[in-house]
Amino acid sequence: MAIRWYPGHMGKAQEKMAEAIRKIDVIVEVLDARLPSSSANHQLNEMRRNKPCIKVLNKHDLADPAVTKAWVRYFEQETGVFALPLSARVHADAKQLIKLCQKTVPHRGRPGWPLRVMVFGIPNTGKSTLINTLAGKCIAKVGDKPAVTTCGQQIDLKNGIVLSDTPGILWPDMNDQTVAYRLATSGAIGASALDYTCVGLFAAEFMMERYPEQLLTRYKLSEQPETPTAMLEAIGRRLGCLMAGGEIDIHRAAEAFLRELRAGKIGRISFEEPVYAVESTETGEEVGAE
Repeated sequence: MAIRWYPGHMGKAQEKMAEAIRKIDVIVEVLDARLPSSSANHQLNEMRRNKPCIKVLNKHDLADPAVTKAWVRYFEQETGVFALPLSARVHADAKQLIKLCQKTVPHRGRPGWPLRVMVFGIPNTGKSTLINTLAGKCIAKVGDKPAVTTCGQQIDLKNGIVLSDTPGILWPDMNDQTVAYRLATSGAIGASALDYTCVGLFAAEFMMERYPEQLLTRYKLSEQPETPTAMLEAIGRRLGCLMAGGEIDIHRAAEAFLRELRAGKIGRISFEEPVYAVESTETGEEVGAE
């Protein structure tokens, strides 16, 4: 099943953001640390007009740490780009981001000359959670489903920084369906636009290839099933996703598996790597990028 999802408010919001960036000093792009490339809106490169950009690798506590380090090195090869792994709910991490913003544009942030920061990101990467942590109170709407924020607002942090919140925006053409399925696996695609069984099979196949031991450990399997379908059936059996007669409800199994995967219950994983090799934390050997 091909995934297509681009709610109507996104196109209008992108036009407004492209204009607003003219008055911004720093752009903070919130990415999912497990899939930094797939969760990046590549149209931002056209809109940011060479403004400094901080790539926030949120949910780094859910990602493979060796791969996250490789992504930091990868992003910081680009002029004017900085990368910062963090957890959006952690106040100490948010303070690191504030310091980096101030360091990036040191001539702003004084009375009459606020440091103007735009927070940008696709749906469900944790953008609103990060804004609430930076502000120290609930200002931006937060939800466990994408497209909760549909309009922008400005927030004065009272420390010389003014934030511009923006709606989560995807891109209209999802021609790369591998990217689309990675986004769906992470929870960045609306439920109405995907088939849970198809996405669950995609995620199971990836995990079987890249993190098989974590699957075996989490679901107490003595050996790995031969196919993604058989893996979902085994997971469904462990999680009690049964229909009458004891048959596995594969749809429920896929949903349950994706919930566990998104919550980090299977372990720290990354769905993609940069274009060069990274060092595995488990073996110390280099792992080829995908």
